[in-house]
Amino acid sequence: MSPKLTFLLCLGLSVGLRTPEEAGIYRKPSLSALPSPVVTSGGFVTLRCISWQGFHRFILTKEGEHRPSWTLDSQRRHNGQFQALFPVGPVTPSYSWTFRCCGCYRYIHQQCSEPSDPVELLVPGVSGKPSLLSQQGSIMTFGRNLTLQCLSDVGYDRFALSKEGGHNLPQRLSEWPQTGRSQADFLLGRVSLSHGGRYRCYGGHKFSSKWSTPSDPLDILVAGVLPDTPSLSVQPGPTVAAGENVTLLCQTRSQRDILFLSKEGTMVSPLRLRSKYQAQQYQAQFSMSPVTSAHGGTYRCYSSFSTSPYELSYPSDALELVVSGPSGDPTSPPTWPNLTSGGSEDRLSTTESGQWKGVQGLKPYQNVLIGISVAFVLLLFLFLLLLIRHRRQGKCRTSAPAQLLTPRKRPSARGRGGSALGMLP
Repeated sequence: MSPKLTFLLCLGLSVGLRTPEEAGIYRKPSLSALPSPVVTSGGFVTLRCISWQGFHRFILTKEGEHRPSWTLDSQRRHNGQFQALFPVGPVTPSYSWTFRCCGCYRYIHQQCSEPSDPVELLVPGVSGKPSLLSQQGSIMTFGRNLTLQCLSDVGYDRFALSKEGGHNLPQRLSEWPQTGRSQADFLLGRVSLSHGGRYRCYGGHKFSSKWSTPSDPLDILVAGVLPDTPSLSVQPGPTVAAGENVTLLCQTRSQRDILFLSKEGTMVSPLRLRSKYQAQQYQAQFSMSPVTSAHGGTYRCYSSFSTSPYELSYPSDALELVVSGPSGDPTSPPTWPNLTSGGSEDRLSTTESGQWKGVQGLKPYQNVLIGISVAFVLLLFLFLLLLIRHRRQGKCRTSAPAQLLTPRKRPSARGRGGSALGMLP
């Protein structure tokens, strides 16, 4: 069967079809990329065409000028679905990689389903990476509408959104709210448990198969999944002066190995610490030292498991931290200092020190100076110890008993008169 005829069968446009069944209106199958539609250059991927209908075979078609197609017999899964797995690769950014599939019956002449929705494989490139934001923050509750915004200073014509472990790659055409700035909003609907995860977005141009570097990751956490409600307290108190050391203590009686701290009014992902069991509670201390006026604000904490870090407990009661400036006037800016909305690959990694990265007073170069100072003190102490030991040994030599000293005699010599010239001790 020619590729062109195969494609027509998928569309239900073959000559002689008359009844609705013959017109190709069987429910279309679903096409997805495993493990992900985001593929590194030169990599391989598996396209899975799957349906609840008992098709005997599936046809995969690649969109493009020649529309090549491949046919595989279906396999029945344990849950009753029928599928075919098509290996694809090596994938390169030089070509477009958009596919559809349809299901067909073997013994019913020219009877196939409608084509699936298209799946495009994305090969990340090297052009400027966009930014990915959530206007509602990274911690969401059930039922709220979630919208992720991808934006860039580069004039991209379209954006694609990926989720780690996801098999789909939704795309949106870009808008131009500002000159030279492109963006797209991804409306993900009401939040459910499946929305938790790590997201990235990519920018692309029309009529081009090349995509940008991925954005920094954005973690979406779903609160209210676990039944416990932690407590949050502050030392030395909720009102402090600028320059003081502040510790926020998050505690829960439920067995949880991860605790989160978030601040209202910021799009920065919350901090995460591994809990320690103490005083019959699981707790973590979040240190901020020294505090500035920008640390003021409303804080909450959550508990979670490291095995499912995107599923959180109910929030603790709000804790208001007020930081007074030098004049004594309390200030409460809406953002945290030295933190950006861009993520990093270890945003959800555990820190053992309990200090906020980017917020604590010590900077990396100060830590280096402290290390050098400690080494200098140790060397100075070692030098003094050696000096004292050397002086003690010298004193022992000068005070030794006289009887232990054996005099040395110079050989005697006699002059003309036979008298001795002398003896040196």
